[in-house]
Amino acid sequence: MEKYTVYTPKSIAKLMTEEEQLAPGHRACIGCGEALAVRLACKALGNNVIIVNATGCMEVVSSQLPYTSWRVPWIHTLFENTAAVASGIEAGLKIMTKKGRRLPQDVTVVAMAGDGGTSDIGLQALSGALERGHNFLYICLDNEAYMNTGIQRSSATPYGASTTTSPAGKVSIGQVTWKKNMPAIAAAHDIPYVATACPSYPFDLMTKVSKAAAIKGPAYLHILSVCPTGWRCPTELTIRIGRLATQTGVFPLYEVEHGKYKLNVDPPKLKPVTEYLKLQGRFRHLSEDAINEIQQRVNEEYAKLKEQVSLKLS
Repeated sequence: MEKYTVYTPKSIAKLMTEEEQLAPGHRACIGCGEALAVRLACKALGNNVIIVNATGCMEVVSSQLPYTSWRVPWIHTLFENTAAVASGIEAGLKIMTKKGRRLPQDVTVVAMAGDGGTSDIGLQALSGALERGHNFLYICLDNEAYMNTGIQRSSATPYGASTTTSPAGKVSIGQVTWKKNMPAIAAAHDIPYVATACPSYPFDLMTKVSKAAAIKGPAYLHILSVCPTGWRCPTELTIRIGRLATQTGVFPLYEVEHGKYKLNVDPPKLKPVTEYLKLQGRFRHLSEDAINEIQQRVNEEYAKLKEQVSLKLS
C-alpha cells in the first residue's frame, strides 16, 4: 500500500468548493492534464487572486477574443517574463498599501507558465524573483515540451522522448539529455516552500496550492501535466499515467518546506518504469537497453530524494 497524506472530511470539503474560477468552455484538448491542474489550483486559490499567465497552452485555450475562461483578474504576458510581471504586481500592491489605497486584504499573486516558459526562457526572471524574495506563488505546468507550438523539446523533456525537434530514428534515441530538475533549482534559492504535484492526486495538489499561497515569501509548485496530444497516449488515460509517474518514481510527490524534505506519496516498492513508458507513443521506439538505463536513473534519483528526506528527519 502507498503512504498518503490523511485528508479529513472537513479539509476535503474546504478544498472542494463548487466555485469555478476557470470557467468551462475553454479550448483545451480532450484529456488535458494541464487544464485539470489549473482548475484544481484555482479552486484552492479562491477569488482573491491576481494571475499572471505566460504564453502557452493555457493562455491560448482560455482567452480567445472576445471570450475568456477566467473569472479572476488575469494578465497574459510573454514566455520569458512571467515572474518579472508577478514581481511588479506584488511590489505595486505593497506601494499602493503604503500610500493608503484601500485594497482587498491578502491578495495572492500567482504566476503560471509551462515548462518551456519556466525551465528555459523564463528561468532568469524566475531566479531573480526568488532571490529578491517576492511574496508570490509560481506554478510550473509541466507537460514536458513546447506543446502549444508543435511539440518541440524543452529542457524538461525526459530522456528518450521523441518530439518534433528531438525525433527518434535509426541513429537517434530522441531526447538525449535528462530532464532538468527545476524543483531542486528552486529549492537552491532557499525559499520557504517548494513542492511537486499532479492532478492525478487532486487533494494533494490543492493542499499544496493552499499551503503555498498562505506562506509569506516566494513559493514554487511544479505540476506534472499529462498531455495526450504530445505524449501520444489515449485521452482516457490521463489520470492513470499521472499516477504511474509517481508510482514508478519518475515524478515523486514531495515538499521542501523551509529546507525540510517530505515525501507525500511513498510506495513501499516502485513499479517498473516500463509500466509508465509503454502507455505513451513518444517512448515506443525505446530499446530494452534504453529502458534499463532509464530505470537505473530513476532508481538513483529516487534514492537521492529518500536520502534528503532521511537527513531532514535525523
